[in-house]
Amino acid sequence: MKSSLSRQLGAAMIITRREVRDQFRDWRIIFPVLGLTVFFPFLMNFTAQQMLGFVNRYGAGILGERLVPFLLMIVGFFPISVSLVIALESFVGEKERGSIEPLLNTPLADWQLYLGKLVAATIPPLFSSFTGMAVYLVGLALVGVPIPELPLLVQIVALSIVQAVMMVSGAVVVSTQATSVRAANLLASFIIIPSAFLIQGESVVMFWGNYQTLWWAVFGLAVLSVLLVRVGLAHFQREELLGREIDVLNVRWMAGAFWQRFSGGAGNVRRWYTQTLPATLGELRLPILLALFLAVIGVWVGVQQVQRFYIPLDNLSMETLQERLHTLVQIWPTFSVRPVLGIWLNNVRVMAIAMLLGMFSFGIIGQIPLIATMAVSGYLFGLLSTAGLPVWGYLLFVLPHGVIEVPAAVIATAAVLRAGALIATPLPDKTVGEVWLMALADWFKVMIGLVLPLLLVAAMIEAWVTPQIVLFLFHQF
Repeated sequence: MKSSLSRQLGAAMIITRREVRDQFRDWRIIFPVLGLTVFFPFLMNFTAQQMLGFVNRYGAGILGERLVPFLLMIVGFFPISVSLVIALESFVGEKERGSIEPLLNTPLADWQLYLGKLVAATIPPLFSSFTGMAVYLVGLALVGVPIPELPLLVQIVALSIVQAVMMVSGAVVVSTQATSVRAANLLASFIIIPSAFLIQGESVVMFWGNYQTLWWAVFGLAVLSVLLVRVGLAHFQREELLGREIDVLNVRWMAGAFWQRFSGGAGNVRRWYTQTLPATLGELRLPILLALFLAVIGVWVGVQQVQRFYIPLDNLSMETLQERLHTLVQIWPTFSVRPVLGIWLNNVRVMAIAMLLGMFSFGIIGQIPLIATMAVSGYLFGLLSTAGLPVWGYLLFVLPHGVIEVPAAVIATAAVLRAGALIATPLPDKTVGEVWLMALADWFKVMIGLVLPLLLVAAMIEAWVTPQIVLFLFHQF
């Protein structure tokens, strides 16, 4: 079994060796990549020297210390973005040149062809990235600038590797689905722009000095890379690649496919609620359990942060807390539609953002709004408890509507999680576009049929019922 897998992987590496050899023979690829790879580190070295001199002149040496590893990360990222063109044209480029047919006629399986191309497209970006970082570090040593410590160097190298694999994996997926190199280059913006935002987030962590957080970024990017590779393996079909000539935006077909998935063949609303929606909810059982687990983890994380980010509440006595809560309840508009719509629209907006983030990350980043919300609740609960204040006032503001709002958020988050899993699931008779429509239709199905009504009920309770309960109990005490 093991030897058979080794032979299959060895066959895939034949494609890799062929591609890498052709790439390193083509001077039109090597000269620009190596030229930029060598020139850019020297530019960053000059920038580092100038910035270090500037910040040291004004007594801000700590900024200079953190600028050096940041520029190293940029030096590692820049060649990857430049070399991404190799991955973008890996399949569609050969199709335009007419050299894809002999490759697809080989006896290799689809996954072997795809894996061989993927590894071949990953080697040049990593090679150029490591070369650029090496030139940068040597330049720092020559001019006497302190080199970052070994653990930080390992982190930056790990970040460069997972970012290269993530970007190349996404680019190869684009190359298999695009009909021309021009279209692939335009679609590359959906890879480069999010990666640039990610670099900005990592730079904030670096300047903040909390380097251990970077390992979470490495872990998240590694998971995302694995999912992107799985998407490519799941949806790559040589017959479809040869048969696709041009993509036409057929809005009528898209609307029909969306409606067919959304309605599930139900002829009326009653049948939709009794058959179609329950069937979809049945498919969400495992994602709901996972989302519920993440919500509990969020509460636990929030409670743990009380010791790290403690806010003194020494001046907030029980009498002061009751007085402030009583004042808040009295000025709250009674039975007004406006606060209900405001609360409801805010929750709906958060669920929509979670879905948008989830569609670009296979459901991973779409879990953050739920986790963050539950973490804030856990933090406030733990803060009041640590300060010796009764938590019943806080619970009064949370439980009446929270018993409805939290399950609705868990279900919506589970739908995002399943949408990401559906995109990464092999469906031989479906294209990537059809799978996206299916995932989007399922999310809308759950949102319109269950989540939006639950959020509306929770908003009415939060705006109308909760203040009255609090006011009543205050009168009792």
